[in-house]
Amino acid sequence: MSAMATSEPRLAVKRSLTASEKDDVGALVREARWNQLAADWRVFLEVGRLYAAETDQGRIIATTATLPFGGFAWISMVLVRSDYRRRGLATKLMQWAMRDLAADDLVPVLDATPDGRAVYRRLGFEDSWGFQRLRRERRGASAMLAPPAGVTVRPLAQADWPALCAYDAAAFGAGRSAVLAGMRGRLPAADLVAMRSDSVAGFLLGRDGGLAAHIGPLIADDDAIARALVAHALDAIEGPLFIDLADSKAALRSFLDAQGFAAVRPFTRMLYGTSTRFDAAARTFAVIGPEFG
Repeated sequence: MSAMATSEPRLAVKRSLTASEKDDVGALVREARWNQLAADWRVFLEVGRLYAAETDQGRIIATTATLPFGGFAWISMVLVRSDYRRRGLATKLMQWAMRDLAADDLVPVLDATPDGRAVYRRLGFEDSWGFQRLRRERRGASAMLAPPAGVTVRPLAQADWPALCAYDAAAFGAGRSAVLAGMRGRLPAADLVAMRSDSVAGFLLGRDGGLAAHIGPLIADDDAIARALVAHALDAIEGPLFIDLADSKAALRSFLDAQGFAAVRPFTRMLYGTSTRFDAAARTFAVIGPEFG
């Protein structure tokens, strides 16, 4: 253990991050081999709450973040610098976050890796449903698919935004337009909407990342529309690409396998004190990511 790791870190809620603190949280992400960039941390600071443990020198060495939605809230970004692990910092930050959520009558929700799942079950979280992170290394042959009759897939326009956010809220179980706005424009080729007449029938967003670009959320009325949205994006995005696909979407998984995607790791969506999901399973094809829901 380093000399710096001998004193007891102090806990704080961060409303903003200094330049050195941005470096610290970026280092936590890189050490964990996660994908987040500064724009992702900005969402937590602007929309949610960022809890941190810091040294006497003001260096952030552990984090937990929360995002409130209607009736529930996400917990994520549970990170601890390697030389400060096994000191209970993650537990302390999680407990603080959960006390605040309980005070606001919000049900904690999180997406757990296999290692984390056992820990969270001991804290009272229950399994709800699963998804897989898939990765494509590079763009392959054209994946373009025509949407179903009567449906068009096109780039997202500003005029579409209110209807898209309402469509998403009905599928997700709560409004999250501020979080979606934090994704929009970061991967323009993935900002797509499917329209049936004048109504939204599906949409896709995406974002850049430290390891790979990431597409999601993918919300759609049916498999055919979901495939058409994804195919449109795949043709326009080069290089490594992630998607976090619901386990139940076998048809889309087969399509992605054929496009060169391979499984990276599984996740389990867990809710505190219940296993009953709040979203619309039929329309939820891919999530934003385990940090955002």
